[in-house]
Amino acid sequence: MKVLGLSAVDQTRLLRICILGLISIVAIGSRLYSVLRFESVIHEFDPWFNYRTTKYLVHHGFEKFWNWFDESAWYPLGRVVGGTLYPGIMVTSAAIYNALHALNIPVDIRNVCVFLAPGFSALTAIATYQLGKEVKNETAGLLAAAFMGVAPGYISRSVAGSYDNEGIAIFLLVLTFWLWLRAVRVGSAMSAAVCALSYFYMVSAWGGYVFIINLIPLHVCVLLAMGRFSNRLYVAYSTFYALGTLASMQIPFVGFQPTFTSEHMAALGAFGLIQVVAAAYYVRARITAVQFRTFVACAAVLVAALLACVLVVLSMRGAVAPWTGRFYSLWDTAYAKVHIPIIASVSEHQPTAWPNFFFDLNVLIWLFPAGIYFSFRELSDNHVFLILYSVFAAYFAGVMVRLILTLTPIVCVLAGVAVANVFEAYLSHSPGPGVAQVPRAAIMGAMLFLLCSFQWHSSWITSTAYSSPSVVLASRGPDGSHHIIDDFREAYYWLRRNTEPHERVLSWWDYGYQLAGMADRPTLVDNNTWNNTHIATVGRIMASDEDTAYDLARRHDVDYVLVVFGAMLGYSGDDINKFLWMIRIAQGVYPNDVREQDFFNSAGEYAIGDTASKAMRESLLHKLCYYRFGDVMGAQAFDRVRKQRLPSSVTLHNFEEAYTTENWMVRIYRVKDLDNLGRSHKNAAQFDST
Repeated sequence: MKVLGLSAVDQTRLLRICILGLISIVAIGSRLYSVLRFESVIHEFDPWFNYRTTKYLVHHGFEKFWNWFDESAWYPLGRVVGGTLYPGIMVTSAAIYNALHALNIPVDIRNVCVFLAPGFSALTAIATYQLGKEVKNETAGLLAAAFMGVAPGYISRSVAGSYDNEGIAIFLLVLTFWLWLRAVRVGSAMSAAVCALSYFYMVSAWGGYVFIINLIPLHVCVLLAMGRFSNRLYVAYSTFYALGTLASMQIPFVGFQPTFTSEHMAALGAFGLIQVVAAAYYVRARITAVQFRTFVACAAVLVAALLACVLVVLSMRGAVAPWTGRFYSLWDTAYAKVHIPIIASVSEHQPTAWPNFFFDLNVLIWLFPAGIYFSFRELSDNHVFLILYSVFAAYFAGVMVRLILTLTPIVCVLAGVAVANVFEAYLSHSPGPGVAQVPRAAIMGAMLFLLCSFQWHSSWITSTAYSSPSVVLASRGPDGSHHIIDDFREAYYWLRRNTEPHERVLSWWDYGYQLAGMADRPTLVDNNTWNNTHIATVGRIMASDEDTAYDLARRHDVDYVLVVFGAMLGYSGDDINKFLWMIRIAQGVYPNDVREQDFFNSAGEYAIGDTASKAMRESLLHKLCYYRFGDVMGAQAFDRVRKQRLPSSVTLHNFEEAYTTENWMVRIYRVKDLDNLGRSHKNAAQFDST
């Protein structure tokens, strides 16, 4: 029956397009809670660096951006910005901004940055549809796209204002994997070249490209081990590796890493292996079976010995870089805490608690194993890839909470495969053998309940947990009234309006990007964390007594010190709660000056106030946080985060309070100039008081 003059096939195609359009609208709309409840603002920490560099690119052009040396970062070292970042998200935003202005559509670059991730979420849903369609059919693709559009595991990094690399990188991850499977299926060099181009875009956007360049070679090696070598596989991988590697080397931050770092050696090894296998198949067609067996045995021994010798020689000469600490932390969750505390100090690098999987994936976590089962049952080349992706993504997501992000796409695809198989089995006109005789209405009702509950859960999680910008906080009063806490921007605005552009601000590295982006003032450290010694020096200043800290601050030309303090409001993400990490990082570089055990009292407690250890009470951070706080809260008051009594007395001599925000969340102190008579500030204060 024709509708609108369209055949049944065209009607189905039109319906599929409409469904994808609706999924895209829902994907975008579900990420706008933060703008509706707060305002159009950049979130978190890293996005402020991305926003600042994007503005520089738009205002100064690509050439200056590529060669930009930022003197205000990592004072006095500075930072070569163009050579130390992944420029994909900045270039994408600038291209969209310029295209809109070319069409006479006036838009601020900030709004382009704020809404970039929601826009790309729609593209991610479409790419997920293509991946689901490639491994199963259109039904599985539509279901996978619907899941991906609202999955909290992906929304957590793609809400409006979350201007981070992952906002576009997950789209590129899914797109690259779909193009890879398509290239293997058709065996076309052109398809593989398009896949390499997508991989290049991914390399420019996010360091997670390493996952791609290890998973695809693993897929190739497993297929070879299963005896599934084909000309299609050979053409696809050879083209992808050659073009993808050459393209990725054009990103300055990556450079020649694909030729000498351990993270890229698997791809090189798979490339060499597939050449050897292809040569073996070529020889096999031209000699007898007995001769071929002899040839394979000799060649295998020779190639293995040659590769081993080459690898040993290159490693000894330093031509092959060893595995990095971040890599070791993926296999040993305690490695970073012992050897690289700066990595372990980041909350998103912690191992994932089981509730997080249910929080971010909900019912998909139950459908995920069913999808793996159906993949094993068919076990085509595509399904082998899905299984490998599932195993490794699930493991890495368990090791590091941040990597739930890379697990979410495969969970959505396999959940789509599982539900599509259920639909085929129970909703077809002629159910296959072994299918239980269950009423179709019951199956449809159960599935609709699961899907609706997933949508409800996703909307609730998105609105309550993932739509609050860290720079603007909110709370509710006893009567349910909504209160906005804007202390961070208040402090940064004060610095911007009341300090000179050249005056340097010392803070913990978490706030470096925000200070540069909103206050526009030079900082000693920021979220790039490339120089562990510099960060340890800041930790040492915070952990030292006031006189020592003053000398160190003067030596590093510090004009102001900023600390975040949550005792009044109960904000648990303040510097006192981070202080142990500052101490551990400082101890790694200055073991004779800072010792963690000195900051625990005689009862072995990490305490504040009068019950704290001598090192804790005299530390600069403790003094800067609790200075005058007892005068405001009263002598019997408690710290609302630590649930401990406040110190009875805190005095400062070398630092003076410059500004404290409305809710005491951010406190700014000025480093005093040297006394004109060469006295210590303490002696000068005592003399003035007499």
